[in-house]
Amino acid sequence: MDDEAPLLVIVDGANVVGSRPDGWWRDRRGAAERLRDRLAERGLPGRPAPVELVLVVEGAARGVASVPGVRVESAPGSGDDRIVDLTAGEPHRPRLVVTADRELRRRVTELGAEVIGPSALLH
Repeated sequence: MDDEAPLLVIVDGANVVGSRPDGWWRDRRGAAERLRDRLAERGLPGRPAPVELVLVVEGAARGVASVPGVRVESAPGSGDDRIVDLTAGEPHRPRLVVTADRELRRRVTELGAEVIGPSALLH
């Protein structure tokens, strides 16, 4: 493990946005943009910098632009598959995936990533 590399934080956008019944389903892209902006402003609560934040979006939220501090990845298919690919692609650095999806949690922990739930970002 490369302890010098910044923590890679991969956020399951659909899962985090969907964890709060705030009307996100009426504007999925807008909800993803609000999450992106919150991440850019606050970073990852409880984790000191440096971190590399990657927000994975899918479906109607595709096309959300990256901003300074948050890289947005539009999944061509399944957001979960893109998250697994990103996790697998960085085996020598610390990785943290933000999701409550049980199957995705299983897949990324098998690759050595830590997992936290959406509430860690939303408080």
